[in-house]
Amino acid sequence: MYAAVRRYEGVTDPAEAGRRVNEKFVPLIRQIPGLLAYYWVDAGNGVMISTSVFESEAGAEESIKKAAVFVRDNLASLLPNPPQVMSGQVVASA
Repeated sequence: MYAAVRRYEGVTDPAEAGRRVNEKFVPLIRQIPGLLAYYWVDAGNGVMISTSVFESEAGAEESIKKAAVFVRDNLASLLPNPPQVMSGQVVASA
């Protein structure tokens, strides 16, 4: 399994960002083969975190690319700062 984590800071409207992600991005990421889980988390204080888990590294990398395009095209006004992006092999899970 592989995971991709993106941390967004300075989010101007977390509720609206969540609505757009749920309505528009979730259907996009579901199309990526090997998706096991996706979460969009409001961590408070203008921070939001997305976590996606895939069967393969290719799926995780594709999700990073799709997320970048989606944010640019749909969330730029709500997520004004570039995200911190991390990805890697899952080495423990429950």
